Amino acid sequence: MGLSIGIVGLPNAGKSTVFNALTRAAVAVAAYPFTTIEPHHGVVPVPDPRLAAVAAVTHPDRTVQATVDFVDIAGLVRGASAGEGLGNQFLGHIREVDAVAHVVRCFPDPDVPHVEGAVDPVRDIEVVETELALADLAVVEREIEHTHSRVRAHDARAEEHLAMLKAVAEALKRGVQGRRLPPNADRGALLRPLRLLTDKPVVYVANVAETDLPAGGPGADRVREHAREVGAGAVVLAAKLEADAAALTEAEAAEFLRAYGLEERGLQTLIHAAYRLLDLVTYLSTASKEVRAWSVARGTRAPQAAGQIHTDMERGFIRAEVIQWEALVKAGSLRAAHDHGLVRLEGKEYVIQDGDVVQFRFAV
Repeated sequence: MGLSIGIVGLPNAGKSTVFNALTRAAVAVAAYPFTTIEPHHGVVPVPDPRLAAVAAVTHPDRTVQATVDFVDIAGLVRGASAGEGLGNQFLGHIREVDAVAHVVRCFPDPDVPHVEGAVDPVRDIEVVETELALADLAVVEREIEHTHSRVRAHDARAEEHLAMLKAVAEALKRGVQGRRLPPNADRGALLRPLRLLTDKPVVYVANVAETDLPAGGPGADRVREHAREVGAGAVVLAAKLEADAAALTEAEAAEFLRAYGLEERGLQTLIHAAYRLLDLVTYLSTASKEVRAWSVARGTRAPQAAGQIHTDMERGFIRAEVIQWEALVKAGSLRAAHDHGLVRLEGKEYVIQDGDVVQFRFAV
C-alpha cells in the first residue's frame, strides 16, 4: 500500500514549492494565483535506514522502498465551492488520497501577494476548510436525494441512513469537519464510499521564512496550537529552503539544513507526521532476491499484510516466518538467525509489528 497525500492550500501559500521540494519535480512556481492549473503527481520513496541495514546482511539483488504519492492541486480560494478560482475543479483528484497536507503561509513577502490581503494562518486554514466542507456538503446532499428514493422504495435501512446523512449535512453547514464528528461505526460505513475530504486526516504544513527556523516563529506557533485544538498533525518547514536542499546531494543537503538547526528534510518530517496520523507501521519482506518495505495499518494481521504483496498470498496463506530487523542484523544472516532459533513461525492471527522482517509461505 503506497501512502497518498493530497496537498491543498490557498494560492501563493507555497504548495507547489513544497511539492517541488518533496518530489524534486519541475512544477511551475510563480508569484500569482493559479500557477498550478492541473493536478501534479509525484511518487517519493520513503527514507528508512532499516532497509539498508537488512539488505547489508541478506545481500538482495535490489531493495525497494515504500512510497508516498503526493498530489498537488490548484490553490483554493474563498468561494471555490461556488466556482471561484480553479482549485474546486480538481478536488476530485484528492478524494482518493489517504491524508491531506494543508500548506499554510506563515511568512510576509511584499513580492508574493496574499489572496486574502495579509498573512493570517488560522484565518487561511478556515477559508480552505470551509471550502472543503462545502464541497463535501454538495456530495452529502446528492446522497440524501438518492436515499429519499430508497425510502420511497421501502428500503429497510433507508430511513436510518437518511437521518444520519441529514445530521452530517447540518454539521458540515456549521463548519464541522467530518473527522471531528463523534465516532460511529454505522455512520462511518455509510460515509466511506463518499470519500469526504473533511473526513481525511490532515497535517498542517507551516511554511515559514528561513529566518524563523528551526522553531518557525509566531505564525507556526498559531498553526501548531490550532492543530492541537482539532487533533491534527503539524510540521514546520521553509519551502524555498527545502527546494534549494533538494537540488543538493544527500550529504550536502544534510550539512546545508544543519546550518539552520534542522536534523532532517521536510519530506521526512511530513511523512513521519502522516504515518503517525494514519497509525501505519512498516514491515520488510525478503523474497525473490529483494528486500522491500511495505506500509500497513497498525493491527493488520499477517494474511492481510501478505495480500498487500499479492492477493494470491492472502488467499493461500499458510504461515509467516518473522524476525525483528535488529535481531536479523545482529545475527548477520537469515541462515544464522534460523540456526539460532530467532525466526518465529506465526499463523493467521499474528499482528504485523513495525520493523518485522517477514517471509510469507502460501499455496494456491
